[in-house]
Amino acid sequence: MSSNREQVFPTRMTLGLMKIKLKGANQGHSLLKRKSEALTKRFRDITKRIDDAKQKMGRVMQTAAFSLAEVTYATGENIGYQVQESVSNQSRFKVKARQENVSGVYLPQFESFIDGSINDFKLTGLGRGGQQVQRAKEIYTKAVETLVELASLQTAFIILDEVIKVTNRRVNAIEHVIIPRTENTIAYINSELDELDREEFYRLKKVQEKKQKETARLDAELKAKRLMLERKAEDENKGEGEEEGMAENANEDSKLLRQESEEKETVDENNKQETVENLIADTEEDIIF
Repeated sequence: MSSNREQVFPTRMTLGLMKIKLKGANQGHSLLKRKSEALTKRFRDITKRIDDAKQKMGRVMQTAAFSLAEVTYATGENIGYQVQESVSNQSRFKVKARQENVSGVYLPQFESFIDGSINDFKLTGLGRGGQQVQRAKEIYTKAVETLVELASLQTAFIILDEVIKVTNRRVNAIEHVIIPRTENTIAYINSELDELDREEFYRLKKVQEKKQKETARLDAELKAKRLMLERKAEDENKGEGEEEGMAENANEDSKLLRQESEEKETVDENNKQETVENLIADTEEDIIF
């Protein structure tokens, strides 16, 4: 699995890039597949046309060979010299090249045409065999036209063969290498991201659980401190009540002692007055007697 995927870091950005790459690979595969089909169709058409042109070429060359034999028989052995003397510097048979675009592939197309202003073989065969010479000229003109057509088809055949091979290799590489590797990379990134999400969820859950435990511990400590403070306040209130009770008892005792002392002083004063009165009475009695 690891050897059949790209070595990338499993991130969201890489996942997006891999998805874009997979989309481009699918589009490229579709385009190249259609291109390959169009080129294959044109290749088969050219192959059929080449076969027809070769068969036609065989017939035309056979006819041209017979016409040349007729010319040689009619004019004699010096026909080659007469032809060389009749040929001018300018060519009457010309070939024009153009390009044809087939699904982005430029195929050369050769077209033959005859310049009517140039007329060779004016006096060739004037003595004898003129009809056979003109017939041979027309047959060989058709043969050359067939050769030009066959050359154009054969050149397009070779170019299309190479392009189709390259296109098919690209299609197979995209279909069997790039797309599976990209899909495996996307699956790997998704699995790693899912694992990271699960780890993150577990970590957050643990952090939340730890926070809850810490909050519960702090609440318990605060509750314990509150209870201690309440108990301390109650103890202090009880101590103040006992001190107030002791102070009240002391005040009452002091009041009682004060009252007893006042009563004692009162009794002593009364006793003193009675003693003085008794002494005065005794003195008066003594004076009377």
